[in-house]
Amino acid sequence: MKRKFNRHVSLGDLLTDRWETAKFLGFGEGTSCYNNVLVLGNVKVGKNTWIGPNVILDGSGGELVIGDFCSISAGVQIYTHDSVSWSTSLGESAVKKAPTYVGNGVYIGPNTIIQKGVKVGDKAIIGAMSFVNKNVQSNAKVFGIPAK
Repeated sequence: MKRKFNRHVSLGDLLTDRWETAKFLGFGEGTSCYNNVLVLGNVKVGKNTWIGPNVILDGSGGELVIGDFCSISAGVQIYTHDSVSWSTSLGESAVKKAPTYVGNGVYIGPNTIIQKGVKVGDKAIIGAMSFVNKNVQSNAKVFGIPAK
């Protein structure tokens, strides 16, 4: 790999094909997914989407849908649940769950976190290291903590 692509990757990514991994997960045609991506629950990904290394796609709290031609950078975390109320109530409150949607042609910068229940519109750009806790309109450019 180092000689062929001038890069070093984890052993899992060295032994597997990213497009085959995406196909195995039922993701759309032409989608690429690193072997070390954590995929939980109900996750649907469209075609020609790139999913970088060390990403978490957590559909365990509801449907997580990612569209076509998206770029999900390294370290991105996308959730469909949170356990804040459950934890702070010492287990008396339930884990909160909500579906999360990412539209077509969306760019999500490295180490961004998208909270449960958020809808990201088509062709939105989310800057690196952002925390997205509200819906993002189509064609919007947002960044920061929280993303604005």
